[in-house]
Amino acid sequence: MLSNAEYVEQAYLFDLLRERIAEQTPMQELLKELQHELLVTTRLPMAIDFMLTELKHSGLMGRAMAQLSHYFTPFQTFLVQESEKESGRFSIGIALQILHADAQLRADLSGRLEDFEDAEQASLESGIPQPPPARRRGEPTTPDEILQRGRSGCFFFQFEAISRNRLGYDQGLLAMSGDPVYGDDWAKWLTGLRNQIGLVDLADLLFLASEEYRRRLLAEELDTEGKGPFLFGEREGRIALANRRKDPVYLFGAMQRHLGYPKVPRPIKVEEDRDTIPALLRRVERLESRIKLMEQEQRQEFDLSKFYQKPE
Repeated sequence: MLSNAEYVEQAYLFDLLRERIAEQTPMQELLKELQHELLVTTRLPMAIDFMLTELKHSGLMGRAMAQLSHYFTPFQTFLVQESEKESGRFSIGIALQILHADAQLRADLSGRLEDFEDAEQASLESGIPQPPPARRRGEPTTPDEILQRGRSGCFFFQFEAISRNRLGYDQGLLAMSGDPVYGDDWAKWLTGLRNQIGLVDLADLLFLASEEYRRRLLAEELDTEGKGPFLFGEREGRIALANRRKDPVYLFGAMQRHLGYPKVPRPIKVEEDRDTIPALLRRVERLESRIKLMEQEQRQEFDLSKFYQKPE
């Protein structure tokens, strides 16, 4: 994973691109303008330099991000490449919304881990144990718990983004499996999920990969050999069990309500009806007046004297 500052700048970049691309400005011009607004202490300005060069040759931003796999994750590259397809079903505007939220999620995870590392470093230097950063009730308090919750949050966010926008589970899960935020166990499980999704209920798959399932096996004194991996927490397992045979949208909503997982951005709807109806009424009035004039002309009742202007 990158540092917290890198993800903060990525989130800032994607948000500004989303706002300004609506003005139909070419991507090359936008990147040139925004390059000077970013912190030079991060590697993002250098990445933009390379992207600008690639855009001049191929005109594709996704191809440039794919060559910067050490900086941009496969999931980020996957979103941009899907938005650049000629089908046009998934627009660059929606992709940038998701990329902004994804970078914010990564910034939050890396920031929490860096807080604990700073506390441990301060303890070593001073010889006095430093208390961990204060968190709200129910939030993870150790690095392992933070990683587990962060990886689960990334999974639900990315999977829902693929599902809602119909981006294809096969390539989408393949991109997720190569994401550095996940460990080896996660990558192996995500690769296997490609063959099971659509055949097995998602809630069942999540429950079988949760600590809640392992707790129940141990309570019944059953062997856990060959089971797992147990990647999700007990609360995730209980919520998944309660949402069996239901639409996955309800499962995602329950995870967001009870565990605070982020929501996937929806397309921003532009309200155009506010001015449409008055404009239509004015056009109808003009058409009615024209029709009246035509009827009067047919009946030879049209009087041009009404339109004469009196001399001054």
